[in-house]
Amino acid sequence: MPKIKLREDIRPLSEFRANVAAVLEQVQDTKRAVVLTQHGRSAAVILDVESYEDLLREVELLRDVRAAEAEIATGRGLGHRRAKAQVLARAGR
Repeated sequence: MPKIKLREDIRPLSEFRANVAAVLEQVQDTKRAVVLTQHGRSAAVILDVESYEDLLREVELLRDVRAAEAEIATGRGLGHRRAKAQVLARAGR
């Protein structure tokens, strides 16, 4: 996901309401998120669907890594050889 451009990608909610189609087109064309503000404070973020799905996949992967690190830290992890042997055994090799 491209980095937000502060001058272009932060919009008040009132401007968004008046220009919904244009803002959505911008998000889809640039692949950059748009931050909506309400009363001068950030209130919501608009992402294109592909960027949102990519973000969800990345979060899921990071959660898996964190869980694996926790297992290793508590001694429940497997060494490479043992893990490989288990995978190959499940694959019927």
